[in-house]
Amino acid sequence: MEIFSTKDKYFTKKLDVIIKRGETEPYDVEEKVKIIIRNVKQNGDKSLLKYTEKFDGAKLTVKGMKVDRNKIKKALKNISEYDLKILKLAAKRIDAFHRKETPKSWQYTEKDRTVLGQKVTPLERVGIYVPGGKAAYPSTVLMNAIPAKIAGVKEIIMATPPSKNGINPYVLAAADIAGVDAIYQVGGAQAIAALAYGTETILKVDKIVGPGNIYVATAKRLVFGVVDIDMIAGPSEILIINDGTGNPSWIAADLLSQAEHDELASSILLTTSKNMAEAVAKEVSRQIKELKREAIAKKSIDRYGAIIITKDLKEAVDIANTIAPEHLELFVKKPFGLFKKIKNAGAIFLGYNTPEAVGDYMAGPNHTLPTGGTARFSSPLGVYDFIKRSNVILFSRKGLDKFGADIVRFADMEGLDAHGKSVAIRI
Repeated sequence: MEIFSTKDKYFTKKLDVIIKRGETEPYDVEEKVKIIIRNVKQNGDKSLLKYTEKFDGAKLTVKGMKVDRNKIKKALKNISEYDLKILKLAAKRIDAFHRKETPKSWQYTEKDRTVLGQKVTPLERVGIYVPGGKAAYPSTVLMNAIPAKIAGVKEIIMATPPSKNGINPYVLAAADIAGVDAIYQVGGAQAIAALAYGTETILKVDKIVGPGNIYVATAKRLVFGVVDIDMIAGPSEILIINDGTGNPSWIAADLLSQAEHDELASSILLTTSKNMAEAVAKEVSRQIKELKREAIAKKSIDRYGAIIITKDLKEAVDIANTIAPEHLELFVKKPFGLFKKIKNAGAIFLGYNTPEAVGDYMAGPNHTLPTGGTARFSSPLGVYDFIKRSNVILFSRKGLDKFGADIVRFADMEGLDAHGKSVAIRI
């Protein structure tokens, strides 16, 4: 990994390359996705089958798009008791965490008996996209479906790309544990279009959640407004702040845990210690050779990995708040002191014994996090993403008499006389 200092002449330029790595997309991606969306919208299942064969190499029938219950039962039998136990334990912890964030309807009554409040209503039908591609993601199923269930969503539909060997059994098991209602072997931009507009087989949803490649992300952006979406997920990222203490091999392992995701993933260490910087760089070079996904991790580290020496922890925190990383590890002796100064991060991992992977699988908080600096204004996925709020207003006669003239005048200020008359006619 490249080591440089905040004092270096090209520090800002080097950091910008990493930060802005997900902003550019091949010029023809949006046009290709638009064509796919249009074809699915017009031709429904016919286009889905065509694109599934073209992009995933799977020749399906309309009936075969939906995963039947027997395949799910078979998947459960093919998984060891131990693995099934792990999935259920993770689901239990995710459920326990998210139940604490459930919003409720509320209202209050004013002295004149005017009633004001909000009504919380779960979404009717939600679509979950689960990537296939380079890895299987049962954790994504749990993290997206469980909060939706807690929110009270009536129907959860899952779309995931097929393969020659069918859908990964762990993904199917996770869907069963999380209470997914229907699973379809459809991936890519075509799956997003099907969920957004509906086809003869797949019902239109109210919201689409879940990560994907650049085609999936672009499709989600293009259908937003027809349906709601959770976020436009970019490449994964980790930023670690270190005060020179701790085990450098642990830090290296944490950096590589994100680098193995894909070639665009970013792994950054901010440390006040030159000795730690050199020790971590040496460990990364050693450990990367042991990874199954070495080629992917190496490209990620070479292009978007960096070890930055800062003059102090304050400077490190300032840089972290500017980057607003998806995952932020405070790998320091006194993490809570630093924690108070963090403003922008998707998830914050405190101390030596909290690697980012605990958040991916077993801690409980959601691992669907804002990327690409959007943690400045966005939050992790949660129960609140699967509900909608309606304002509730009941004006009493006294309330209308009290504020009526002011409302009429306000409408007059905006030149909307019909607004004013709708109140004036009552008073």
